Amino acid sequence: MVKFDENQILKNGEYIYAQRAEIEKIADAVCEKGFDNILFTSSGGSLAMMQPFDYMISVMSNLNVQSQISAELLVEGNNHLTDKTLVFMASKSGDTKETVAAAKYVKEKGATIVSVLGVDNSPLGELSDYSVVYKDGRPQEYVLYMLIGKMLENKGFFDDYKQFADELKNLPAALVSVGKASEPKARAYAEKYKDDPYQIWIGSGNLWGPTYSFAMCVLEESQWLRTKSVTSPEFFHGTIELVEKGVCVALNMTEGQTRKLDQRVKDFVGQYTDDFTVFDTADYELPGISDKFRWMLSPVVINAVLSRVSKNFEQIRNHSLDIRRYYRKVEY
Repeated sequence: MVKFDENQILKNGEYIYAQRAEIEKIADAVCEKGFDNILFTSSGGSLAMMQPFDYMISVMSNLNVQSQISAELLVEGNNHLTDKTLVFMASKSGDTKETVAAAKYVKEKGATIVSVLGVDNSPLGELSDYSVVYKDGRPQEYVLYMLIGKMLENKGFFDDYKQFADELKNLPAALVSVGKASEPKARAYAEKYKDDPYQIWIGSGNLWGPTYSFAMCVLEESQWLRTKSVTSPEFFHGTIELVEKGVCVALNMTEGQTRKLDQRVKDFVGQYTDDFTVFDTADYELPGISDKFRWMLSPVVINAVLSRVSKNFEQIRNHSLDIRRYYRKVEY
């Protein structure tokens, strides 16, 4: 088993939660200024990290929201982008090339930029109107739960926000318990599929971002394992034909509105391959978190589970998660 530092995880979570008042002030400020629409834009895993919040806004409100990868924004433009647009951006390094260029572009349009960053004094931070720096704090999503949640409360769409935010204080400890509980299953998955030539990863709703990010940023980028990520509804329009005995399929099940779409996948795939693993957020207790908020926290719960999978892959395959051949190594 791969050990993890429980105290460090708690400390990292506490670091972000301690910024709650400042984060909520940012939400108050952008709401007071006003906005007509919301745009999430960044690159790779950073945009995937924000996907659950695009989803959260969409299902909880009538606010106009969309996501666009920064590289595409730069070549396509965006006809909805004006000085009344609220733009959310994220970058662990704060200097991701396409993201910084996109920040300059939206700044020229007069849009308001709120960024979630891993470091101080970064190019993206300098271009942002408001920013929250999480440093080693985890999960990164913690920032957006408070930022987006408070904004939705201000707009009249989230009456239970204060209770939700108060209970978020319990989230770091809850995720520690998820990590411990998921370790045996994560280890078994890594041991069985450490040399598998092809994995299919499926998710939906607010777990699409985490599913896509895990397949791309961990299995492909960090472990050089060939994967296919697909949403639960789209699985039945192509990828379904690749399922047979010997084909590895993994399903991330949300507790959100699209759970029935995940259940449809579960019911089908289980009939046609024995190499099928279901990672269901409903299997894990979240002490101190009310049941009515669990669906919103499905993304960080699944990430806590998948982080144990990635750490076990790293150890079993003797392949560091930090090794890269091309990413930020060569020109492209």
